[in-house]
Amino acid sequence: MEEKKVWNSNELWDDELELLKSIINKTELIETTKWDGIVYTLNNKNVIGIGGFKNFFTIWFFNGVFLKDELNVLVNANEGVTKALRQWRFTSKNEINEKQILAYLKEAISNEKDGKSIKPTKKEVEISDFFQNQLENDLLFATAFYKFSPYKQKEFLEYIDTAKQEKTKIDRLEKIKPMILQNIGLNDKYRKV
Repeated sequence: MEEKKVWNSNELWDDELELLKSIINKTELIETTKWDGIVYTLNNKNVIGIGGFKNFFTIWFFNGVFLKDELNVLVNANEGVTKALRQWRFTSKNEINEKQILAYLKEAISNEKDGKSIKPTKKEVEISDFFQNQLENDLLFATAFYKFSPYKQKEFLEYIDTAKQEKTKIDRLEKIKPMILQNIGLNDKYRKV
């Protein structure tokens, strides 16, 4: 049997995390291991995780932004970067209130059942003037380039745009042009099939 892992960087919070687990186990959430830690899911969707850190232990709600947070306990651990995830941090076992935690858990479960989540936004691929000129002057090349997924387009664009000198950009373009025309991604040879 595989040993379950817990995010607990210093083993300071073993008892506290076990107490949180005992409360969470009163819900329909399923305990699983992801990213070397405990995550609880509903229909294979991440709902919450628990872990211990240097100065606190926490429950994080993957879509916590949708919780009412009537107790005003949730924090955005990475302001400006994290859109949906919210943490409820504790510094003592005495702060754990089963009734309050269960209320938040039930709301998180209900939100998951209702499909409330923030979907990642895809960034538009930015094309430099240098590359745009190449596309405008060669319709066959442009057609082949736009057949690639945005991810693969971005790889080609970064490969060209990270060159500091114009000569290097031209050399790199000459290298990738046949690949693009043959529908071969820049890093395809490194990808598992």
